[in-house]
Amino acid sequence: MRPAGLVAAAAVTALVAAGAITYAVAEDGGAHAHGPAPAAAASASAVPVPAADSADAGFARDMAVHHQQAVEMSYIVRDRTRDAEVRRLAYDIAQTQANQRGMLLGWLDLWELPKVSAQPPMTWMGMGDAAAGKDGALMPGMATDAQLEKLGRLSGRQAEIAYLQLMTAHHKGGLHMAQGCVARCTVAVEKRLAQSMVDGQQSELRLMAGMLKERGAKPGS
Repeated sequence: MRPAGLVAAAAVTALVAAGAITYAVAEDGGAHAHGPAPAAAASASAVPVPAADSADAGFARDMAVHHQQAVEMSYIVRDRTRDAEVRRLAYDIAQTQANQRGMLLGWLDLWELPKVSAQPPMTWMGMGDAAAGKDGALMPGMATDAQLEKLGRLSGRQAEIAYLQLMTAHHKGGLHMAQGCVARCTVAVEKRLAQSMVDGQQSELRLMAGMLKERGAKPGS
């Protein structure tokens, strides 16, 4: 694993427990807002646990993987450019998606469901036969290993353009998956997180389109 990946992984590990707490609080808050809280065990038993092959579990697993690559790309470009605007965007994406990834993994822990599946990625969306790409790109929008290696060799304006193009494709793939969860997931707090991803990534796509235009480049490679 690249150094950037190690840093990102360490940050994510620290957030897994927070994700589980967030889920418990979000599911529990409305029921106990106007009276004494019953025993925690009774509350937990009232929250339905998704099945291992559900959209809720599938989205949590797949988006955690998808997010991890975005974090890695953002750490790579941070060290390849001095441009304040790109570095700020990369930092925001890395922090936001590491936090969200921690929540997704925390929910899988809370549900006592595996973080990996024998099924192909995005099977929960009916895309199990078409989702897998080549050279490490496990899902739509993900960069290949060769693209990540190239990004790590570039610097300055070239690195900025490559990152913005790769992240644009990455966001489009992630946006499609998040919209799938909004439509298919049943856990309310997870649907809300997915909708926040849709809103946030649509805003960042517009921002990145403008940044590419300023650099005389287009979203496509």
